[in-house]
Amino acid sequence: MAKTYYDILGLKPGASDKEIKSAYRKLARKHHPDVNPGDKGAEQRFKDINRAYEVLSDSKKRAKYDRYGENWEQAEAFEQARKAYGGRAGDGAQTFHFNSGDLGDLFRGRAGAGSSGFEDILGNLFSGGRRGPMRGQNVEYATEITLEEAFHGSSRTLHLQGQERCPTCGGSGEIAGAVCHVCEGAGVVERPERIEVKIPAGARDGTRVRLAGKGSPGMGGGARGDLYVVAKLRPHPRFERRGDDLISDVPVPLEDAVLGGEVEVDTIEGKHIALKIPPLTQNGRTIRLSGLGMPKLEGKGRGDLLARVRVVLPEKLTERERELFEQLREERRKSPAGAKA
Repeated sequence: MAKTYYDILGLKPGASDKEIKSAYRKLARKHHPDVNPGDKGAEQRFKDINRAYEVLSDSKKRAKYDRYGENWEQAEAFEQARKAYGGRAGDGAQTFHFNSGDLGDLFRGRAGAGSSGFEDILGNLFSGGRRGPMRGQNVEYATEITLEEAFHGSSRTLHLQGQERCPTCGGSGEIAGAVCHVCEGAGVVERPERIEVKIPAGARDGTRVRLAGKGSPGMGGGARGDLYVVAKLRPHPRFERRGDDLISDVPVPLEDAVLGGEVEVDTIEGKHIALKIPPLTQNGRTIRLSGLGMPKLEGKGRGDLLARVRVVLPEKLTERERELFEQLREERRKSPAGAKA
């Protein structure tokens, strides 16, 4: 019995996203080809691990896999075709009406009398009964980046489980009318693929970098789809991002908030700049520092740094300080300004 993707990662169905990611990282490090030079078994295991993670880490793909098993990709293509064509092959062609229960028969080539299964039906939908080249599907790959990497720009080396058109049958899945013995009729063969991708400066959460022709291979000689690398921004301990602006909490001593003063503010570049605090600055006030935010992805310049004042109260008072605060309270109670406050 073939191993499921859960078996490959040593997990049970229903595993959490955290468990999936943890298992993948552990196994990928152990079986990476660079760590096991010359071990073809490790190379194949690494390919299997990447393929399993690619599906199980994506909630939509995982849901289809849990429902349809190894045929989840065909199910996805079928659903797309059915939505696009409303279940109709076209003028003068046969009309097909399916529900999800029909898919098992379609994949096994038992859609009905005279039909060779899902491939023939899908071919009819797209070409009116004539098979022709079909472009491969686009693929998305998510990668985490830090705020510093988003600021400076970065690069990633992706180790993916790639596919390419079968060199024996040219992607048709057949040789002289018989099923290709190399790709077993799939039209594609799997191979590990190493891809370099540049993450641009100013990238936001969800920024997509397109790599043309690096997606899934086409069918019947069709072109490959595209690969979209999607940036996922990690939370930062000091800065909150809002568009191209950055927000940072700045501690300000009570006396400086009342009388005015000067404090240091950290920037995303790691520099320290002096920030003037006006007298009677209220807690939560935001002071804008122009041009110290993130690079603008669509053009020149940078956003701003918003310094959000957090007034810090003293944790302990000397006797003299307590006396002064007592005097201040009395003065405030007597004065018209204090009474209004």
